[in-house]
Amino acid sequence: MPRLLFTGLASLVLLANAQSAQAQSGPKLRQTIKDWAIFTIKSGGDTLCYVSTEAQDKAPKNVDHGDVYFFVTSWKSGAAKQQPSLMTGYTLKTTPPPKARVGNTRITMYADVREAFIEEVSDERKLVNAMKKGSLLRVEARSKRGTATTYEFSLSGITAALQKADALCK
Repeated sequence: MPRLLFTGLASLVLLANAQSAQAQSGPKLRQTIKDWAIFTIKSGGDTLCYVSTEAQDKAPKNVDHGDVYFFVTSWKSGAAKQQPSLMTGYTLKTTPPPKARVGNTRITMYADVREAFIEEVSDERKLVNAMKKGSLLRVEARSKRGTATTYEFSLSGITAALQKADALCK
């Protein structure tokens, strides 16, 4: 059964970011460590602590990708811990599924509208552990229109950022 805890949260985060200038609610930037930003947000009576980074490279260059981010999120309640996800600026095609890769670690994701998630907790842990040891995360996906896309995310600062996010959600 897919892990849907995070579904729609990235959209909520971006909406809240857009509205935070008008209201005091929304994600709160806690710190930036190298290429990763650490945030907290209140959602449904729980606190979510997450780290995010924007794609440093987007291919192909001749298409509008919109904003593309990679997140790793934990819930203070313990509902989920270090759950990775991708958010794109367009609707993803479900087949073939998006794939994340760090070094030799390759993880298949599943697409849900503009986001991609990892179904198995063990695969989430495997990817996060590889991210902590690696320098580059590469995600391949396909748009609903069929365009093959590739994103590269720097992993510089991920370990320290995750430690800070975990401390905020204790």
